[in-house]
Amino acid sequence: MQKYLLLHHKIIVILLISIFYISCSNNNNNKTELENLTDQEIKEILYPTNIDKSITYLNPDISIDERVSDLLSKMSIEDKAAQMVQGERKFTSNKDILKYGMGSVLSGGGSTPGQNKVEDWNKLIKDYQVAAFSRDLKIPIIYGVDAVHGHANVVGATIFPHNIGLGAANNDSLMFEMGKITAKEVFSTGINWNFAPCVALAMDPRWGRTYESFSTEEEIVTRLGRAYTKGANSVNMVACAKHYLGDGGTAMGTGLDNKMDRGNTIISEEELKTKLLPPYKAQVDQGVQTIMPSYSSINGTKMHQHDQLINGILKNEMNFNGFVISDWEAMEEIPDASFEEQVWIAINSGVDMLMQPETWKNTIDAIIKGIKNDKITQARIDDAVSRILKVKFESGLFEDPLLQKNENKAEMLRSEEAVHVATQLVEQSLVLLKNENNILPLKENIKLYIAGAGANNIGLQCGGWTIDWQGKIDSIEKITPGVSILEGLQTYAESKNIQIITDESEASETDIVLMVLSEKPYAEMQGDSEDLSLTGSLAHDGNKETIQFVESLNKPTVSILMAGRHLVNIDDYLNDWESVVMAYLPGSEGGQGIANVLVGKKNFVGKLAMPWYKDVKDIRKENVELLYKIGYGLSY
Repeated sequence: MQKYLLLHHKIIVILLISIFYISCSNNNNNKTELENLTDQEIKEILYPTNIDKSITYLNPDISIDERVSDLLSKMSIEDKAAQMVQGERKFTSNKDILKYGMGSVLSGGGSTPGQNKVEDWNKLIKDYQVAAFSRDLKIPIIYGVDAVHGHANVVGATIFPHNIGLGAANNDSLMFEMGKITAKEVFSTGINWNFAPCVALAMDPRWGRTYESFSTEEEIVTRLGRAYTKGANSVNMVACAKHYLGDGGTAMGTGLDNKMDRGNTIISEEELKTKLLPPYKAQVDQGVQTIMPSYSSINGTKMHQHDQLINGILKNEMNFNGFVISDWEAMEEIPDASFEEQVWIAINSGVDMLMQPETWKNTIDAIIKGIKNDKITQARIDDAVSRILKVKFESGLFEDPLLQKNENKAEMLRSEEAVHVATQLVEQSLVLLKNENNILPLKENIKLYIAGAGANNIGLQCGGWTIDWQGKIDSIEKITPGVSILEGLQTYAESKNIQIITDESEASETDIVLMVLSEKPYAEMQGDSEDLSLTGSLAHDGNKETIQFVESLNKPTVSILMAGRHLVNIDDYLNDWESVVMAYLPGSEGGQGIANVLVGKKNFVGKLAMPWYKDVKDIRKENVELLYKIGYGLSY
């Protein structure tokens, strides 16, 4: 009898252990050791040999609407809540995806895997997708990056001019090509969602994100933004128009640290309709699949709680049928509300996916609580999740989660074609402000002294949102491959018989001085400034010394301004320089593009797409005397 009882006890224990392991292999408790899977096992998880087409949502032959509806019917509240949340790479593990099934992961600026090589990115995506497809419902994640002027988080990518320069170039066909090339390079890292284009109308150069705007003119912003998205769409990249709405119009003193970023835009209903909305209407008409609201406010109401503008105008009047993704923790800017209430308010106001890099788990819990406590309706949740799933089906992630079948992936970063397009955009973005005595183009048989840190620094050429969020300055090595201004001019040294001098001790022997004055790299938050001078707080530390030294030479001078906005109080300097070129932030191919124009291989065609104020006190005032008007730009 005792033996029987012991045997009976053992059987019960074995059964309990079996039940435990079976339950642990299910959904959120799955403890599969993902890292021990063989390549064949991974392939079978992501690209199964036999697809059960009797399951409607797994059948690629069925319409997307039917697939969405079928999958939605099989999802629990927990599944749906998780799909509405996006975590950041550094705070979201593969096991987190396996356990909770979040809808998305992103890389913030400078957040890169491994050695930041293409293969490191592809492994990152593979590991996330294996985790997602190891869950019962096999819903892929969608991974997002800020490839705002090329895939600039990745070393070796083609880095295009920032938007302010693209506005000066004002070339629709090249914008289309840029959108397409950027998409191809992003695809090569296994990613198919790009948080671009930015279609802000920058109204005040003191704003630190001015360089992310094409123009103060609605027509230019609308047209160039649409061309970019059309290019991205042509290869099935999921684009994201941002930042809806009014991010470029905030008033000084209403933002962070009493500056501009995340501040308040005061605008009439008429101006809102005629200036701010047209770029987004064009994006919706072009088929943009995601839109990101702004941190800022419109007439005192934070955009992430603006039901009228998101639900009312964007979704209902414009018929936007993609999904709305919040900005980084932006829903936490909603005032006078707890964290949970902020989640509920944002979702009820029309935000479909919440970018909560670190607090994604708390956000999932808040959504579930909101559903259970009738703070968010089931219909609203189903609408949000349907929109997210629709984009995932449209982009092919269910059938090709690693983009292995994607024929539009770039075979290499910074290809000959990509460099050619980027160089053309640099050439066309340059604005000639002054050219006394026709000092440009540079003549043959001259000695040319080149001064200024920006003359040989890829980091200064590229600005913010390059390799790091706030950008970086070259030190011993370049931050990423590219052609500096010095290197670009060296390609003409022999054929033009130009003797290039870089040593100060030999500078007095020069015929002409080429001086490059730069801003330090910066991005949002840190880029706001009321000091927009050539030697101000955000100007490169060496500018003042360079200006003084060049002045002491008393030689004809060509000054190149490399900045993310129009600097002010430069009148006095203009009298000392024979020629002035606004080069903006030209990117990795900036040096070659600038050299091509300086030697006369190409002509200046760029025109200012924003007003150039004489003084900070004149900004946004009517009937003031501008230094240069919109549309200004000389040619040879």
